Order: sequence, then C-alpha cells, then structure tokens
Amino acid sequence: MNKIQFQETQRFNQWWVWILLIVIFGFTVQPIWETYQSGISLSSSQLWGFVILSLVILLFLILRLETKIDEKGVWVKYFPVHWKPKFYSWDSISQIEVKKYSPLMDYGGWGIRLGRNGKAYNVKGNKGLQLLLKNGDGLLIGTQKDEELERVMNKLNADLLLKKN
Repeated sequence: MNKIQFQETQRFNQWWVWILLIVIFGFTVQPIWETYQSGISLSSSQLWGFVILSLVILLFLILRLETKIDEKGVWVKYFPVHWKPKFYSWDSISQIEVKKYSPLMDYGGWGIRLGRNGKAYNVKGNKGLQLLLKNGDGLLIGTQKDEELERVMNKLNADLLLKKN
C-alpha cells in the first residue's frame, strides 16, 4: 500500500454560509409555525418548502471534500456526490501546480463547478491544486493547506524524476 503524502478534508463551515441558511430557515419556519399555532392546516407548498430547506441544510452538514496524494497519484472525493474517490494517476497528468484562483470569476462559485479551465471541486478559499490531464481536461481541487501541498508536490516531483532516471 502506498504511503499517503498529503491528506485534507474540507467542509462548508464558513460562518456566513450558516448564518444565511439559518436566516432562510427562520423565514421559512416562522409562517409555518404561525399557521400551525392558529389551527389552520398547513399548505403543501409550506410543507415542501420546509422539507426541501431541511434537506439543503442536511446536505451542507454532510458535504465534504477529501483529497489524498500518494506515489500513485491524486485521489479526490466530494461526498456525498462521489461515494468512491476519483483517481488521477501521475501518468494521466501532464501539468500540475498549486495556485491562487478566483472561485467566482473562474468557476462561478464554490462546490462542484465547471469553468473555462475545466472542472473545480472547492469548498472555500481561493487556493487550489490545478491539474491538466493528458486528455486535455482541467481539474482544480481547492485546498486550505496550500503551503503543505506545495512542499509535497515539490518532494513528489523530485521523487518521480529520480524513479524515471
């Protein structure tokens, strides 16, 4: 089994995301509560709104971006969208770099996004691991550990060059 060189798990734990969700939830629950208190039957649209918003909050609670890097390549999983990690072998990657990017301008925000440089898996921040695959596809994986990732990539690059020679 390969030794993991880098590992990171990220979640949507930004305070502003949770404040926004709580405010929206409050505006949804308040009229439902008033209707319930008055003894009037709840409408199906009120119930569906509550159920959908509850599911969105649950999704934000369980969403996580997991990244692992070892001697074989890069593993990434955006749970619960991916049940198993997606694997990108070093042989399938033509270029790789740790870079600063603009989530809004380059990919239209955070999450699983599609932008002009390919697909992005990100949760927060503006640093990521940019992969250019040999098939021409681009993939950016967000990180909060850009300095550690840069050190690991430099070490792996040197190790891979040594193995080739």
